[in-house]
Amino acid sequence: MRRVGGSIERHDRVASTNDLARARLESSDVDGLVVVADEQTAGRGRRGRSWISPPRTNLYVSVAIHPRLSAADAWQLGIAAALAAAGACDPVAPVELKWPNDLVAADGLKVGGLLVETIVEGDRLRGAVAGIGINVNWHRAEMPEEITTTATSLADLAGAEVDREALLARLVDGLGAEVESIEAGISPLPRYRVRCATLGTEVRVSTADAVVSGRAVDLDATGSLVVQTEDGTRVLASGEVLGVRPEVAS
Repeated sequence: MRRVGGSIERHDRVASTNDLARARLESSDVDGLVVVADEQTAGRGRRGRSWISPPRTNLYVSVAIHPRLSAADAWQLGIAAALAAAGACDPVAPVELKWPNDLVAADGLKVGGLLVETIVEGDRLRGAVAGIGINVNWHRAEMPEEITTTATSLADLAGAEVDREALLARLVDGLGAEVESIEAGISPLPRYRVRCATLGTEVRVSTADAVVSGRAVDLDATGSLVVQTEDGTRVLASGEVLGVRPEVAS
């Protein structure tokens, strides 16, 4: 029996697939349970932002898993989930990865996002929930005005409606393979670097205590963003890229 996706729990409408997946993880011995909803009313992204859209339009999925990883290696789950999500989108439309956890079109418009929540006990990673939201058939013309300048969908990129079930199947398969790979000691970082559109650009990154501006030059061994600023090198373990400007050859 397959581990990730061996059991899929489907809902018409929920508050948050991440909350449901975490509850299942806390109350049972599930490993690889996939929770999917046609609509969520209190979905969230990073920094507590809401993530909602019309019913039966987009993909809302959360995976509850007991990773065979140390707490120190938990950061790899976010990168693995991002690669799985990008790979699932590839047959439909090309997407890029924006550090740390967004799927974007070539023009920078957001297609999807990820939120990985972990349960840590000492140096042990007891559990994790990987939440993934992708704008699938929500056309920009139908989006609220406040996000039409920053978001798009796979349907808009592909020029046609997208099969959500096929997308979900590819995502589940990809995430299962990625988790097995990192548990086997194979870092996803080299492949993430290749797909990360943030690298090689001039960025502004909002952190907990400042906005850091400079050139994104690399990701370090733990997936942190390395930014070359006027005052030296900064290594950012977390943050939000507010804007990017492609590197221009002189």
